[in-house]
Amino acid sequence: MTDHRAIGDVLIRYATGIDRRDWALFRTVFTPDCVLDYGPIGTWNGIEEVLTFMRESHDMAGHTLHRITNITATVTGDSARASSYVDAVIMAPDGESGVNAVGFYDDELVRTGSGWQIHRRRFTTVRISGTTS
Repeated sequence: MTDHRAIGDVLIRYATGIDRRDWALFRTVFTPDCVLDYGPIGTWNGIEEVLTFMRESHDMAGHTLHRITNITATVTGDSARASSYVDAVIMAPDGESGVNAVGFYDDELVRTGSGWQIHRRRFTTVRISGTTS
């Protein structure tokens, strides 16, 4: 698998891990000492903080769909920078209402013994809106 494809796979594992509530899969996406900056939503240091936030904010939700597109990556040795668009729908447990969040990720990745992992992520919000059936 090429580096670019492997990096794309990391981003898709992120989305799949959240949407399927597969927290073991989700954990494989990030380095143990990762830093995620989601702007006004929050900043988390280390996989344990990230995992706690994601579980608390998604386990109580209904269905979620995180679509990752427009992936670009620049690889330099064992580090890489990637950017992608995200369009996420997070439904309430009743399936009648929810939130649609659209934005983009800017990621710094490192090649580890387990493959590529995200070390730093910045999420830039483009739009957040409510949804109803």
